[in-house]
Amino acid sequence: MANLFLIKLIVSVVFILILSYLAEKISPKFAGIISGVPTGTAIIIFFYGLEQGTDFASKSSVFNLAGMLSMQVFLLLYLKFQFKNKKLDILLTSLIAILGYFITILILRQFHFTIFTALIIPIIFIPLFTFLFKKIENVKIQNKVKLSKSILLVRIIIAISIILLVTGIAKIVGPEWAGLFSSFPTTLFPLMLIIHLTYEKRHVNTIIKNVPKGQWAMVIYVLAVFFLYPLFGIYLGTLISYSLVIIYLFLLFYIERRSQ
Repeated sequence: MANLFLIKLIVSVVFILILSYLAEKISPKFAGIISGVPTGTAIIIFFYGLEQGTDFASKSSVFNLAGMLSMQVFLLLYLKFQFKNKKLDILLTSLIAILGYFITILILRQFHFTIFTALIIPIIFIPLFTFLFKKIENVKIQNKVKLSKSILLVRIIIAISIILLVTGIAKIVGPEWAGLFSSFPTTLFPLMLIIHLTYEKRHVNTIIKNVPKGQWAMVIYVLAVFFLYPLFGIYLGTLISYSLVIIYLFLLFYIERRSQ
């Protein structure tokens, strides 16, 4: 159990530091795309497999597809609500976004999803939210602030707490609820908080704008997990699934570069 906790800790820290580097050193746009791919969700589903078995993880992945809508609602609410005081803005906007996330989860829980019906949700709503975020300007961070150790520590603690909480819930609830909760932006949300606190809301908006582009990678990953975990097991299934995600990202960035 101690070894499992240590693995969760290390993986979480690595993802958070990578996202921090991408947002500040490259651009919030780049970080937004990467934030949409399976990072926190992949960690959670992987540990579902370790702790609950491949069948549990495979079934949970179906409801992760449906749960992507709740993540998109979270982003939309964080984007739309804004308060003049910066700290108050971060607090209230976060609470509103989280509330919207859980309300959406409760609504989705009323439906029974198969892999095919769950797939309808991202097919409809990823293009919709791409359109809704279309007018947001891509803003680069000009005056880059070096993140202090204390800020990084807070960010790490938040991400780890969420991951451990969601994986712990899997022992109590069934795979449907667990899959829905696994869609919570466990690494994206801390990234948004830090960028918002350190810089401006418009930099966070840039991240939000580009998340839907990366969410297609999430769809690819979840579908791969659903079919490959029962066939190849957790480790090989995860490796193949992430390989497909990497191929998608290379194609996406190639197209993005050509279009510019």
